[in-house]
This record gives sequence, C-alpha cells and structure tokens, in this order.
Amino acid sequence: MQRREVLMGLAGGAAALAGCKPGAVAQPGGAAASARFEWRMYTTWPKNFPGLGTGAERLAERISQMSAGRLKVTVYGAGERVPALEVFDAVSRGSAQMGHGAAYYWKGKLASAPLFCTVPFGFTAQEQNAWLYYGGGMALWREAYERFNLMPFDAGNTGTQMAGWFNKPIDTLDDLKGLKMRVPGLGGEILSKLGVVPVNIPGGELFTALSTGTIDAAEFVGPYNDLAFGLHRAARYYYYPGWHEPGATLEAFVNLDAWKALPEDLQVIVQTACEATSHTMLAEMTARNNRALTTLVTEHGVDVRPLPNDILAALKVESEQYLAEAAKAEPLMARVAESISQFRDEMIRGTAIAEHAFLNARSA
Repeated sequence: MQRREVLMGLAGGAAALAGCKPGAVAQPGGAAASARFEWRMYTTWPKNFPGLGTGAERLAERISQMSAGRLKVTVYGAGERVPALEVFDAVSRGSAQMGHGAAYYWKGKLASAPLFCTVPFGFTAQEQNAWLYYGGGMALWREAYERFNLMPFDAGNTGTQMAGWFNKPIDTLDDLKGLKMRVPGLGGEILSKLGVVPVNIPGGELFTALSTGTIDAAEFVGPYNDLAFGLHRAARYYYYPGWHEPGATLEAFVNLDAWKALPEDLQVIVQTACEATSHTMLAEMTARNNRALTTLVTEHGVDVRPLPNDILAALKVESEQYLAEAAKAEPLMARVAESISQFRDEMIRGTAIAEHAFLNARSA
C-alpha cells in the first residue's frame, strides 16, 4: 500500500468518529473549513416531548441552520437507538456525537453529576446560570465530565418545579414512610432519609407506573410536562414547591473526540446554540407551566396543595446535612459542594434584598 493510501485511511477513520461525511478529512487542531459533519444526538426524552424533547430538537435545528448545513444534527428520542438512561455511555464511547438529558441521571457513574443539574434548596434558574458562568460551576462541570470523554453544556432549564403527584394526602412526616416515589437525583436521597423509597425511571414510563400502583407518587417537572404525560389521570394530589429542583439545568454533552475534530467556528456555534436553547426553554416553561396549572385545576379538578411546613423544614435539614457530608467526600465532589454552598450564601443575601423583597411586595 502506498504511503498516501495509508494516510488517507487513517484520516478517514478519524473523520468517521468525528461524524465527518466520507471524504471530509479532519485536520490537526480542528477540521478543514469546507468539511461537513453529520452528528447523531441521543436524548433521554421521548421524541418531541413538550419543552424537553422539543428543546433538543430546537438545539439541533439551530446548530444546523447557524452552520449553514456544515454541521447537521439528527435527534433520536429515548429508546430509538438506546434506552434513556444509557445515553451518557453511548455518547462517551462515540456511538453518538451528542446527547441531551439531565445530569442527575448519571449519579451511578459520577457522584458529583447531580450537583450540576440542581441541588435541593439550592439555586433558582437565574442563580444556577450565575453559578455556572460566573461562579466557577462550568469549569468544574467540564473537569468532571472530561474523564468520560465528554464536553458538557448548559442547554435548558425548567425553572422551579413541583414537588410531585401523590395518590394520598401528605399531611405529616409519617405519611412519607414507605412511600414508593419516582424521584431521581439528590431529591430521592433526601427523601429516603424520611422513609421514602426512591425509584428512578424514565419520564415515558411514569404514567403506567403511577396508574398501576407500581409507585405511589412521582415527580417529573411541572404542570406543562406533567399535563402532557397525563399524570393527573394517575394521581389526584399535586404538591408544591419543588424544593428538590428549584432551577434544574438540562444538559447537552458532546463526545470529546468529535468536539476536537470541529473547526473553531463550529465549536462556537454549538456553544452559542446551547446557550440560546437554554434561554428559550426557560421562557417557554415559565409561560406554559402557568397556563397548564390553570388547566389542571379548572378543567381536571386537580387538588393542588402546599407541602406542610414541618415536612419542608425536615427536608431542608436533611438537604443541608447532605451538602455538608458531600464536602467531605472524594476531592472533586468536595470542591463542587463547597463552590455551591459559598455561591448560594452570596445569592441568598442578594436575592433577599432584590427579587425576594420585590415578589413579597408584588403579592401583598
């Protein structure tokens, strides 16, 4: 075989891993400006699911449009290529170039992962973004994912969620004991301290599990998504506030080999599209959650209730204890927990003077 043929064969293999079209050769430090890429995005959401699934679709469309077709991203919903909870591994090993989901799904692989999505009694969406972009959160997130050959991006936010759906009233702490509840991430760990049995199943399986009694309660997101899943037909009582997910960040993550193969301008496009999608998703969720809540109450007779104060107080105590213990864990986990705690203290002081005071005055 001639030397040129050998080099072309090696380049072709690298291009395939990066998602280049056949014949487009990746160059050292990036790719030729004329190279075109075709990426697969696997998501943890059902295809075109309102807000979350459509957010992933919007992200893919923006990347394709902003790059004038040089980077085309095709989206596959949960189960189309891999199960929802296997997306992380699929992108890590290069089966797909990009994924979209929520970091708390990966706790079994990375202890600190849930902290990059949301923390009980932690940040609102606005505060979460402040921590990620100006409080050191993004640097820690990328350090954490690098060992899995992934580059993470902020690519959505749900805003403050609801506490969840229950098939019986929750009036006292005793009502939580033995309750089987779908609640992933740190929320599940905190609730387990109060006797709840947490279960982590994908959103697409919630209605069946709740309606058949496989679980007794479930949280997913908020009124917009919960209405779309028909959870009001599976449980009567809808509790708030979403103490466990006050501003949950959704993520996009890119296989590092595929990322490094992109030229700089396409890297900027991917990052910018992720940030824009995050902004748009939060705006959509805020608007549609309020409308959906009205529909749930006025058209479906859902019983919307606040969690009792003593339950919230107990949950807060357990949440603070978790962060304190996390700060003593493995080094990266400790650094992330400490960063969140310090930045949250700053946010609490500022928010009390600005947003909190204003909202109290507006509601008076």
